Amino acid sequence: MSYSIIGFGPVGQALAQAFARKNIDVIVASRRAPEALMPQAQAIGPSIRPKTLKEAFAADTIFLAVPFREHREVAKQLATWQGKTIIDTTNAYGIPAAELEGLPSSALVSKAFTGATLVKGFNHLPAAALAADPNVNGGRRVVFLSSDDEAAVAPVAELAQQLGFAPVALGRFEEGGALVHAKGNTWGKLIFNDFIKIK
Repeated sequence: MSYSIIGFGPVGQALAQAFARKNIDVIVASRRAPEALMPQAQAIGPSIRPKTLKEAFAADTIFLAVPFREHREVAKQLATWQGKTIIDTTNAYGIPAAELEGLPSSALVSKAFTGATLVKGFNHLPAAALAADPNVNGGRRVVFLSSDDEAAVAPVAELAQQLGFAPVALGRFEEGGALVHAKGNTWGKLIFNDFIKIK
């Protein structure tokens, strides 16, 4: 299984730190050239590999860590995303409900990535908490996952466990997943809640 992170701002770098802690290889890419990302990547760890967007799109599992409104630009880069799993870490806070077409934000993102399976995840924590060691006080930091494709959640949950987190499945986007979706000036009720699962 190969992994990439699209977007190398605070969230993208936080995710990269999670991979680096477990020495799992991950490609990182953004609109900037790979060389521009190299200093930050090297500071995080040797398993963090800056590449072009084209190389990042070749990964099996792709973390979408760009501002919400940029997801369509990313999606347009491939005619089909068949066989890919997209992990949507974006938040649509400040995006009017009308712009979301009455859908949970991840359902709209899913429509853009034709052929992909899409899982909402890793979006409810601030970047600083996401970057921190998930082993806390004898437990593991929780990450919430939701998807309209039930079968897509299990492999993402397995990855979350490999990265040291405790995954909690919330169900479909419009059901439990609504707790981690933002729209307009409203945050989902679980966003910013830092839960620890005790072993």
